[in-house]
Amino acid sequence: MQNVLNALRALEEIAALQPVGVGDLARAMELPKSTVQRTLGTLSEAGWIRQAEGTPTRWVLTTRALVVGRRASGELGLRDVAVPVMERLRSHVDETVHLAVPEGERVILVERLETSRPVRIVLPLGQQLPGHASANGKAILAARPDGDVERYIAAGLADFTDTTLTDPERLRAELRAIRARGYATNGGEWRSDVSAVAAAVLGAHGLPVASISVNVPTSRMTPELSADLGARVAAAAKEVGGALEHLRQTP
Repeated sequence: MQNVLNALRALEEIAALQPVGVGDLARAMELPKSTVQRTLGTLSEAGWIRQAEGTPTRWVLTTRALVVGRRASGELGLRDVAVPVMERLRSHVDETVHLAVPEGERVILVERLETSRPVRIVLPLGQQLPGHASANGKAILAARPDGDVERYIAAGLADFTDTTLTDPERLRAELRAIRARGYATNGGEWRSDVSAVAAAVLGAHGLPVASISVNVPTSRMTPELSADLGARVAAAAKEVGGALEHLRQTP
């Protein structure tokens, strides 16, 4: 049983830290390197993880982990609907477009369409995004009931950069502004080099099932670009939400 628990813990840590080496993973799991090395060998043989390119050896999740997660959350249907809309959005703005889904209190990146520009934002699939310090996270948080927001705030607002919203009242005001304009913004609040806009995809009962974002290097983001991208991403999220509603109503 302990071996199974170690494997599951390793998958969670790899998803959060990837690409990650055995030493860093052992420290994160607080286990001996020899134990973690055996666990990595088992997961690799089973096809759940693979070695990243380059040296030293570091590990990343394979698509098997993503597919299982998508099946568990019903995200495969979401992806089928969302990707064509995301592709049109990317063709118009030529910036990186992301799809993220809520998982409990977490927001997880599940799809990425990259820009053709040489300077770009690249986040690994499976990346956990902070609810209060990322555009995707804030878009989803703003679409949740007030009780969910208060539980999130009560758990503590981690500080990532000089612009992270760590004051509860400022975050509440920001969420009200997001609801009013229809999209969230992030001006280097999680990583100083990353700016973004995002809008929630609403499902049954008006609750968020995903968010779509456009991510731009902070050096390229201007107020005018943010407003333009915000309008586009809000329209894209609304289109995906409408398509999902049509699927639910189709016999």
